[in-house]
Amino acid sequence: MNKRLIVACIPAYNEEKSIAKVVLKSRKYVDKVIVCDDGSTDMTGEIAEALGAEVIRHHKNMGYGAALESLFRRALDIRADIVVTLDADGQHNPEDIPRIIEPILRGEADIVIGSRFLSSRSKMPAYRRIGVKIINSIFRAGAKKISDTQSGYRAYSIKALSLVRPIESGMGASVEILLKAEQNKLRIKEIPIRIYYKVEQPSKVNPVVHALDVILTTLKHKSIRHPLMFYGGPGAVSIVTALTTGLLLVQIFNESRYFSLPLAILTVGFSLIGIVLCSTAIILWILVSLIREMKE
Repeated sequence: MNKRLIVACIPAYNEEKSIAKVVLKSRKYVDKVIVCDDGSTDMTGEIAEALGAEVIRHHKNMGYGAALESLFRRALDIRADIVVTLDADGQHNPEDIPRIIEPILRGEADIVIGSRFLSSRSKMPAYRRIGVKIINSIFRAGAKKISDTQSGYRAYSIKALSLVRPIESGMGASVEILLKAEQNKLRIKEIPIRIYYKVEQPSKVNPVVHALDVILTTLKHKSIRHPLMFYGGPGAVSIVTALTTGLLLVQIFNESRYFSLPLAILTVGFSLIGIVLCSTAIILWILVSLIREMKE
């Protein structure tokens, strides 16, 4: 049986203080390390390259999702069998790599997520825990239950890698990948991991911007996958509301000959909103159905 090619893929942006440790430790457990230097202005790329990692360079900072896309594309080019993604800031412990790839090696999963919520030793700051739980709740609306949708410590089989390549350039790529995995009926497993939050540099992404990016990405992809429910539901409610206010307007006019301008405005407004939403739902549903048929 041929040995499987295991590759560590590391998105990095201005991580010269920690990248050396991450690359050296990762090399102990994988066959190849690839670093995407996402427009760093420091020595991140040079240090990683000097320590034996292959470095993909972006001329400007393009975002986490764009870095993942470059890494996934390169891993597919070299026909990697398993890809492990981990952060360059030292939060993820490369010693967990054998554990995170084990379910894939045993044929039990297509994607393995290192979850911070399954480990009693991962002491996540309160604001992060609250933020991740809010994002998890939004993701779980109609999706598979995953305890840590924002974990960047993951392992992918070659099958999964070809199906979940992200389009989103920002942090929303983390949930985009999971939504694509669910759509393609990939097997997802979570294992507990240790996280070190006392790293040398604070997070470079504003937590509010991060949360908004992830939430908007989740809503966008869910609206595309389920347009009748996402747009048609509110559209139907708007039309029913318009009918109700319209009937009330007519009843008042018949009884007192008084024309209620506020009710008229509500009727017209809800009618327009309902028509737009229902039309959008039908058009998107047709387009999504056609695209699915073409793929099949």
